[in-house]
Amino acid sequence: MEKVMVVLRATNPGEQWCTRLRTRVATELSELDLAGLTVNVRDEVVSASLMTLTTLDPPVCAVVSIWTQQYYGAPLTAALELLATECQEMAAYLVTESVPLPGPDTVPSARTPGLANVALLRRPDELDEAIWLQRWHIDHTPVAIATQATFGYTQNTVVRAITADAPPVDAIVEELFPIEAVSDLHAFFGAADDADLADRMGRMGASVARFGADRNIDTVPTSRYVLWTPTLTLQA
Repeated sequence: MEKVMVVLRATNPGEQWCTRLRTRVATELSELDLAGLTVNVRDEVVSASLMTLTTLDPPVCAVVSIWTQQYYGAPLTAALELLATECQEMAAYLVTESVPLPGPDTVPSARTPGLANVALLRRPDELDEAIWLQRWHIDHTPVAIATQATFGYTQNTVVRAITADAPPVDAIVEELFPIEAVSDLHAFFGAADDADLADRMGRMGASVARFGADRNIDTVPTSRYVLWTPTLTLQA
C-alpha cells in the first residue's frame, strides 16, 4: 500500500469549488479502485486562520490524500488526470506516513471536527537528510505535541514527486486543532494564559528552527473529509 498526496493550487477557487471537490469529484474518484481517500479543502470555515503562511503562487487550496496499491498504476494515473482538470496547478508526491498522534475516528464523508492544518516543508540545503530527519522526527515530535493543542498529528516524508514540474517539497505535515484555533492563538497552542502562550511559542519556535521549518514553508488551513480508509489484509 502506498500513499500519494496531491497538492491543488488555484487563486480564490471559492466555496462551491471546495464543495464540488469533496462531493462530486470524490464520487468520481470512488469509481477508480483506490484504497483510501481524504480530501482537505481550504474553505470559508477555516480560511482566515491566523497561522497561514504562503510561498506558492497560486496558493494551495486543497490537498488530496490517496492510498493505492501502486503509485504508477492505472487507478492513480486516472485520479491525477481528473484532479488536474480541477485546478490551475497540481503536483503529486509519493510519501511515507508516520502517525505519532492518531486523530479521532471519523464518519465517512463527514467533516472532521476542528482545524486541519497542512504544512509543506522544505529541507534546508545546510542540513543533510539524516540530520534533518533526526531533528524533525526524533527531537521535534515530542515538542510539537507538548506545546500545541493538537489532537491528531501525521508526518509525511516525501519520497519523490511523481508529476512533472512539481514544486520542491520534502515533507507534508497534517495536524488537527480545535476549531477555536482558527482565530485564537491561546487555543492553537493550548495555553492557559499569556505567559503560558509565550513559553509554548518560544519552545515551538526554537524547535522548528533547528530543522528549518521556520522559513520557506506553506501552512494551509483546511477542513478535512475522510471519504474512505484503506483496509489492510493480513496473510499468514
